[in-house]
Amino acid sequence: MPAPATPAILVSACLLGQAVRYDAQAVPCLSRQLADWQRAGLLLPFCPETAGGLPVPRPAAEIRGAGGGSAVLAGAAEVVDGHGRNLNAAFIAGAKAALAAARRHGIRLAILKERSPSCGSRQIYDGSFAGRHIAGAGVTAALLEAAGIRVFNEQRIAEAAAFYHALPAASAGAH
Repeated sequence: MPAPATPAILVSACLLGQAVRYDAQAVPCLSRQLADWQRAGLLLPFCPETAGGLPVPRPAAEIRGAGGGSAVLAGAAEVVDGHGRNLNAAFIAGAKAALAAARRHGIRLAILKERSPSCGSRQIYDGSFAGRHIAGAGVTAALLEAAGIRVFNEQRIAEAAAFYHALPAASAGAH
């Protein structure tokens, strides 16, 4: 029997069917590639918001202020919920926990939920709670990218797979 694989890809837990989103829902990504990686033991499911201490369910949150997650990390913007409560501490703690988990496993690739104030890699909500999107990254995505971990969203799994297969350890035999 082959040895179990070591996790190589950090992935938003909600994309794997875990009901950890603010609304206690999952948003499973029906990607064959993700399913193959999951069967092979290559995925490390992670929810930075619950890791940061936020409950499920919880009020929706958005980043208010320019600069997205990088600005939150720098103290120049804030993550707020629909009641106006500042959630920076929980979002930053969750981002740091995600980075620590990735480093523990030598992970250099993440697939995260787009538009999330934690996980969005290209788009986030604009902070108005009006359903409008803007270009930007969430807190966790920004921290991971700053640490050299490539972040993709659930619409870019083919690109993530190409990146994964180009990594030295992946070409040595992992799928």
